[in-house]
Amino acid sequence: MSSQAPLNVLIVASEIYPLAKTGGLADATAALASALAHLGVNSQLVMPGYESAQDQARRLVVTAELPPRAGIGEGRLLSGLMPDSDVPVHLVDVPELYRDGGGLYVHADGSDRLNNPQRFAVLSHAVCDLAMGRLGHAASDIVHANDWHTGLVPLLLQQQRRNHRPGSVFTVHNMAFQGLCPLDQLPGLDIHVEGEAYAGIEYFGQASFLKSGLVFADWLTTVSPRYAEEICTPAFGFGLDGVIAARGDRLSGILNGIDCSIWSPERSPWLPAHYSAGNLEGKARCKAEIQRELGLDMAPDAPLMIFIGRLTWQKMADVLLEALPRLLDAEPDRQIVVLGEGDRNLELGYRELAGQYPGRLAIDVGYSEARAHRLHGGGDILLHGSRFEPCGLTQLYAMHFGTIPIVRPVGGLADTVIDATPAHLADDTATGFYFDNADAPGLLEAVDRAIALYRQPARWQRLQRAAMASNFSWQASAEQYLALYRRLAETYLAD
Repeated sequence: MSSQAPLNVLIVASEIYPLAKTGGLADATAALASALAHLGVNSQLVMPGYESAQDQARRLVVTAELPPRAGIGEGRLLSGLMPDSDVPVHLVDVPELYRDGGGLYVHADGSDRLNNPQRFAVLSHAVCDLAMGRLGHAASDIVHANDWHTGLVPLLLQQQRRNHRPGSVFTVHNMAFQGLCPLDQLPGLDIHVEGEAYAGIEYFGQASFLKSGLVFADWLTTVSPRYAEEICTPAFGFGLDGVIAARGDRLSGILNGIDCSIWSPERSPWLPAHYSAGNLEGKARCKAEIQRELGLDMAPDAPLMIFIGRLTWQKMADVLLEALPRLLDAEPDRQIVVLGEGDRNLELGYRELAGQYPGRLAIDVGYSEARAHRLHGGGDILLHGSRFEPCGLTQLYAMHFGTIPIVRPVGGLADTVIDATPAHLADDTATGFYFDNADAPGLLEAVDRAIALYRQPARWQRLQRAAMASNFSWQASAEQYLALYRRLAETYLAD
């Protein structure tokens, strides 16, 4: 294959924005596919045929009937275009698996879907058939699978007996989610392994979809260089650090980017006023509107802090909840908005605390893309502590909107945020604030440091402009992926 020949790349994920989204995985897959298309790659997306996906994709037509798999009857392959671009998308339409109400991974009552192994095994079989050219579409050169939901795809591709098969890339977005099921469930999923293949999926007496992807993919990537180093250690490897370390010569850390056509203070359709690094006046109006919208005190000079993310242990939502009374009591004008959902006890704790600080603490349990944009537009400071963070997109959005992040320097947070030390402030390279310990005192110290600078408007605006000047578009990252795809195509697909 010529190094300049167009590549057919199939990108598979359990969620893709805007068709379905619970987190950054959806944003990353959609943006990468679009960026690759601009580089001349024939990039195509594939995901489950959720109702929301079928409602939004354009020009959907049935292009293939899917054979029964994993004890499930026939399904259909629907093919069309993404709603906001001309990137092709394929939906694996099996109504009893993907159109039965509830969330993407949980039932309507919040309980885990016990048939998730079946749901994502069926997806993986369909992806393999599609990539091999068995469903009436051209065969793929590369299949790029994302996270545990697609971890069976590299295994299934390895089991193909044809001389030519697609090369496979498997990206880990979060090692903490491993896709476990009983080993004796595998035959019912039409997954047949023995010998070395059995060892490649077995994980402490269970089957791990994530381990399957790590072991059988031709190349592994994570979503930041720092995280690629961290997951080789017991502290961040969640029991699979040995597997990662053994494949270290086939591992790359490629930083996620953001889609600046969507996440832009100059273009976002959800902001009441637009602004730029050169003219920040519109940000003041955005702040006033979010204060009015959420019932906060209308105080233009009050430091408005925001938290946007899952209310979970990983995101240190427990630490923030513990710290909030001291954080708010330290100064009478401090304001905080929390947008997210997750642990039910944490949700309840935040709701109860909000009643004690009327006009200063607002809690919005759930997620709204529009409100997230408005919070980035109106906020002054992003609270984004994490016990571990593969990449993080929220801090990238915040910096692009001139909202200064407070982070722990782990994973992608360390790769993307520069601490506001005196030296970094002096040379205008600072973009945020660090704190080291995953506890309330560490967070509170960083907040105090940030607010002290916030109360010096000229210096704060210099910091905002430096953060807004950071370039986290997908261009550079997509070029790294393209180089990897071409190298794999030449290495693994040569007849």
